[in-house]
Amino acid sequence: HPVVISKFVEGGREIDVDGVGNGGSLVARAVMEHVENAGVHSGDATLMLPPQTLSDAELAKIDDVATRICAALEITGPFNMQLIVKDGSVSVIECNVRASRSAPFASKALGVNLIEAATRAMAGFEPLALPPHVGSAPAGAAPGFVVVKSPMFSFRRLLGADPSLGVEMASTGEVAAFGPAVHDAFLKSLMASTIALPKQHVLVSIQERLRVDFAPTLSKLNELGFTLYATEETSRFLDENSIPNTLLHFAESGLKPSIDEYLSNGKIELVIMLSNQYSKRTISNYAIRRLAVDYSVPLVTNLQVASMLADSFDTLKLARGQPTVDKLDVMSMQEHYTASAKLSASSAEAPAA
Repeated sequence: HPVVISKFVEGGREIDVDGVGNGGSLVARAVMEHVENAGVHSGDATLMLPPQTLSDAELAKIDDVATRICAALEITGPFNMQLIVKDGSVSVIECNVRASRSAPFASKALGVNLIEAATRAMAGFEPLALPPHVGSAPAGAAPGFVVVKSPMFSFRRLLGADPSLGVEMASTGEVAAFGPAVHDAFLKSLMASTIALPKQHVLVSIQERLRVDFAPTLSKLNELGFTLYATEETSRFLDENSIPNTLLHFAESGLKPSIDEYLSNGKIELVIMLSNQYSKRTISNYAIRRLAVDYSVPLVTNLQVASMLADSFDTLKLARGQPTVDKLDVMSMQEHYTASAKLSASSAEAPAA
């Protein structure tokens, strides 16, 4: 009797690879890193191309794994892989010999139509001419810019659905943004996904096991001028760490001011709800997430996404989250392609050191 044993890896970085093989030879690939740690479905994840936290050695291992799997399966056409990177090791979650939903994003980010390249390989036509960064450079990234993909959800239309992320896909669309650096691209991708960035008022509710890791982000939001509101235990934690906040009570307590009142009256502009399997108030937490969605208040339920949001405000000096044209890059995709091509050409012409 077959037995399936699953191993859960905590704190790993999840990687997507979209590749094209021809007779088992890897001819093109795009390596994308999730903002979220492993555990969020790739369709719901925020993707960065090129990867932002991986070492050269880890990128080389990913390329080696993709090359060997393409050869072992004798792939001709498109394929997609998910991997986990942790402590320098690279593990394969799965490999699908087909095009994936991330292929259009990867194609835009690379400036190369991966599906055309795959179709030519399958039909035996002349290979598509590929720029060097698609076939040989680490991570397969074009120089000079970063592209971030953010998911879009339809929770408002799904009455009663829990707007939280997990291993089952929930998104109904996605958008992407280009930028000179990851924080610029990240903020623009959020804005393009119809998320209104907060101007001042942020509600936070953080599960006990996540609070220490998230404390620097909370301090950063406070230093940037945001007014923090917090649920009972989170407020106590903030007080203990000398982070100013205003306590909001759960509706069932009957105490004022309440979370429901502030959300329904538009007094909260962002909800950061970080819960997990250890959370005690599962029903109350669900109610807060649902209220945020029903009143069109932006909701973040992932620690890494919330941290990157605060880091982006800080890096771009956007106090209270009010981006202006002079702070965010406004180049079009085509302009980024042109600038990248010029950068590649100048690098190729530069004399070796």
